[in-house]
Amino acid sequence: MTAPAHPLAAALLAGERRALARAITLSESARPEHEVQAQALLAEVLPWAGRSLRLGLTGVPGVGKSTFIEALGLRLADAGHRVAVLAVDPSSARTGGSIMGDKTRMPGLAVHEGAFIRPSPSGGTLGGVARRTREAITLCEAAGYDVILVETVGVGQSETQVAAMTDLFVLLALPNAGDELQGVKRGIMELADLCVVNKADLDPRAAVRAQTQLRAALTLLTPHDAPWRPRALRASAVTGEGLDEVWAAAQDYAREMDLPRRRQAQAAVWFDELLREAAWKQFVAGTSPHRLTELRTSVQAGRLTAVQAVAALLAGQPS
Repeated sequence: MTAPAHPLAAALLAGERRALARAITLSESARPEHEVQAQALLAEVLPWAGRSLRLGLTGVPGVGKSTFIEALGLRLADAGHRVAVLAVDPSSARTGGSIMGDKTRMPGLAVHEGAFIRPSPSGGTLGGVARRTREAITLCEAAGYDVILVETVGVGQSETQVAAMTDLFVLLALPNAGDELQGVKRGIMELADLCVVNKADLDPRAAVRAQTQLRAALTLLTPHDAPWRPRALRASAVTGEGLDEVWAAAQDYAREMDLPRRRQAQAAVWFDELLREAAWKQFVAGTSPHRLTELRTSVQAGRLTAVQAVAALLAGQPS
């Protein structure tokens, strides 16, 4: 392969964390010139990506996602893995700001030489992930990180997008899962490859009951011909109980599943999403702002339904 041409490429491929942080910042920028630079960098380092195991983790607020990720990440980093954590914080609907406190919730992992933590704002993106999380995964892999942990915003219902960019989708639950499951959408349960009852040390009996309930739910939701039978486990980020079993299950999944084929399907989904986004931007750029305002006003006034207004806009008809 030719020598890296992008200014950040060489340092990124050498595994320098500062270069990785700068590369992710570049990819997250909305400035047109930065987008061009970021795509050039991604294209250059892409041949070095794709060599990690990607885990997406979600769960309702209070389930202990950050504590669990730090405990698991420290165990893996101490064992010689290079661990990257991409933590997505919810953005304010009013100000657009985010607290970005994940590093403070993972103090031990944040200073480990074998780990990298990057909090990113969701920016209003649905699905529990940030708009450029996929690019960040690619950059982390190119920098030599072999385990990627993607922590979602954690509202407990809309994090299905993370399953479209990771290899293994992990749903964390609380020991009182009987009540919690009422607030968890069926779609997330159907996508989960692994369910982990966290904080099992707080109430061991309740944790066992929750594990049994989750196992039964997964059995009902999993098709008979599924290549992987989702598992329900118990763990405690505080005591370390069950963490080895969680990692063993993740490794089993990687061995038994056709990950290259899964990633090819994910890449196709990514292409379709970007195509829709680009087509929308191009369409809006070529449409009269006055016309858009006129139709929006007609919908607000009840003169047209939203469907009629969109149809009129596509057909170029007067409102």
